[in-house]
Amino acid sequence: MLETTSVVDALLRAIEAADVQPELFTDDAVLDATVPNWQFVVRGRDAVTEQLRDWYADPGTFDVVRREPLPHGELVEFTLHWTENGVLHACHQAHILRLADGRISADTAFCGGRWPADLIARMAVSS
Repeated sequence: MLETTSVVDALLRAIEAADVQPELFTDDAVLDATVPNWQFVVRGRDAVTEQLRDWYADPGTFDVVRREPLPHGELVEFTLHWTENGVLHACHQAHILRLADGRISADTAFCGGRWPADLIARMAVSS
């Protein structure tokens, strides 16, 4: 296990609590995100924090979390569900996290999208 993993633990707790804090990231942190039909990059601690706060604006619960150590960080894959405006939602994401000095310096994120309850039900039938 990597000794810097505690920042990843803190990020996962922050995602569940809808409380992502800038202290998790280096000043020059980069988020390179691939989302349905789009790809974008945000740079800097505040911009990364703001984007993740937008993604994880409501408290949620992980259904599955898979973590693999990497030479300079960690690969984290998860499914998360939460209630937004009274409607159940879920997402499936993978994050390649690069760590530096006990903080996250880069996050290459891949997201399958935000799925409301009716879409979750349709996907369950096709599984």
